[in-house]
Amino acid sequence: MTTTIDLTPYAPPVPARVLTARSADGTELHVEVYGPDSAPGNAPDSAPGAAPAVVLAHGWTCSTAFWAAQIRALSADHRVIAYDQRGHGRTPASAACSADLLADDLEAVLTATLAPGEKAVIAGHSMGGMTIMAASARPAFRDHAAAVLLCSTGSSRLVAESTVVPIRAGRLRTWLTGHILGSRAPLGPVTPVARRILKYATMGAGSAPHMVEACARIVHACPRRVRHAWSNVLHLLDLDHAVRELRVPAAVIVGSADRMTPPVHSRRIAEALPQCVGLTELPGLGHMTPVEAPELVTGTIRDLVTTHIAMKEGA
Repeated sequence: MTTTIDLTPYAPPVPARVLTARSADGTELHVEVYGPDSAPGNAPDSAPGAAPAVVLAHGWTCSTAFWAAQIRALSADHRVIAYDQRGHGRTPASAACSADLLADDLEAVLTATLAPGEKAVIAGHSMGGMTIMAASARPAFRDHAAAVLLCSTGSSRLVAESTVVPIRAGRLRTWLTGHILGSRAPLGPVTPVARRILKYATMGAGSAPHMVEACARIVHACPRRVRHAWSNVLHLLDLDHAVRELRVPAAVIVGSADRMTPPVHSRRIAEALPQCVGLTELPGLGHMTPVEAPELVTGTIRDLVTTHIAMKEGA
C-alpha cells in the first residue's frame, strides 16, 4: 500500500513573474518574483505604499522550492524574490564554482529586481548564507541590503566541524566527511532508505514525514555533478573576513541538532558580526530550519522588515 504524503505547505507556489538575471560571467540566473508589486523596479521610492522586498537565497543542492513555506506566507504583503543558484533548479551550471561567483550572482539578482537604492531584507540558508557573506562588501549588496537573516550556515571549517560522521573530531572524521559530502554517486530515486539517510544527515529527529519528503525531493533533483562541484568549494571555504564586512543588522538561526553546520558555526558568526541582532538556537532541529521551523523563520524575516525597512520608511 502506498502512503500519500500531503506536501501542500511545501509545494512550490506559482510566481507572479519569472525573469532572468545575467551574472558577471554571463550565467543566466532563474529568478521568481511573488506577491504584490511584483514587477522589477516597483520600489517604495517610485511607488508609494509598495510592498517591501524580501530576497531569498537557497543552499547547496536545493532550489527556490526550498523556500515554499516562506514564499506562501510572505507574498500576501511582501514582494518576495527567490532565485536558483547556478547549477541548481532552473539555472544552468557553469564551468567554474566559487564564493566570488555566488556573490556576483546575488549582485545580479539585486540589480535586476530592485530599483536603485531600494532596500530589501536578504535571507540565506546554508550556502545561501555563505552567498550573503561573500557579497558583504560588494557595492550592489550594500546599496540594497537593509538587514539579513543567516540560517544554518557557516563561514569556514565546514567539513572539519561537521558531525554527519558520528565519530570523534580529527583527521579521520574530516576525511570521511569530505568523501561522503563530495561523493560523485547519484542519489537515485527518493526511497524510504533515502529519506532516512537525508533525515539523519540534515534534519532533526522529530521532523514530520511531509518535511522530510519535501527536502528529499528537492535535494535528489540536484544534478550529481553540480553537487560534487559545489562540495569542493564548501570544503575549502573561508569567509571569516567577510563576516566582519557584513555591516547591516543580521539575525542568525541554527538548529541544535544541525549536523551539517553545527551551532559552533552560528555562534562564531554571531560573535564576529558588527551588528548581530540575535542568535536563535532551536532545540532538536537540524540543518533545514526554513522547512523544520517555517513559522519562526518567516516571523524573523517579518520582524527584520518591520524594524529595518517599514519603520525607516515611516520615519
